[in-house]
Amino acid sequence: MVVELTGKYALVTGGSRGIGRAITLGLARHGATVMACYRNGGEAVDSLDKELEQIGGDHRLMPADVTAPDAVEELTEECRERFGALDVVVNNAGVTSRAPIAQLPLAEWQRVMDTNLTGAFLVTQKALPLMGPGASIVNIGSRAARAGMPASGHYTATKAGLVGLTRSLAKELGPRGIRVNVVAPGVIDTGEEQNAPPEARTAIAARTGGLSALGRRGSPDEVAGAVVFLASDLSTYLTGATIDVDGGI
Repeated sequence: MVVELTGKYALVTGGSRGIGRAITLGLARHGATVMACYRNGGEAVDSLDKELEQIGGDHRLMPADVTAPDAVEELTEECRERFGALDVVVNNAGVTSRAPIAQLPLAEWQRVMDTNLTGAFLVTQKALPLMGPGASIVNIGSRAARAGMPASGHYTATKAGLVGLTRSLAKELGPRGIRVNVVAPGVIDTGEEQNAPPEARTAIAARTGGLSALGRRGSPDEVAGAVVFLASDLSTYLTGATIDVDGGI
């Protein structure tokens, strides 16, 4: 089977780094025209722009803070003006942090909640007028939503909230022919520990690799593959689902 996204228009939030970057490139390589937003510019954005240029197509990178309603309005309006419609929306923008619940500041709880959950709500709400029958919304969750993680109650709560939001939206938007699903990564090697000391990297690899049945961490491209599938016509009867991309944790 060939996954073909030619003629589809996609919006990816948090699309310049890690999993979001892989999703942006994956959708583009399969033929979609992609609008990817990012919060902070820099080398990652510049290099992504060059990669998209090599792939070819009318792709666009745009700064946007998904926690700010005005910024989300501007982002979706740019999609309207540039594309006229959206076939795929990927709510990937997210943040994480670690703190025991007894020491978790309210401001940090709110920061994580605003980005991971409220951001997905805002983007989905503003993008819906551009979406029609056959469109697909993919929320990037986490295996932690079901497994839980100590000192990460705020992060885990947002990802569990995404699952509930997804299932409700699947029922609400199903009559309009719009599908809504979650992709829940496990331990993914995004390269964020590259700057850690060698002994720390060794410890991380040993600990996280042992979590999965496959004995290794996943790659951002492996998460992107599930998103591409959900964006395609190969998944037209799949909605309200959570697909675990976790190596069998």
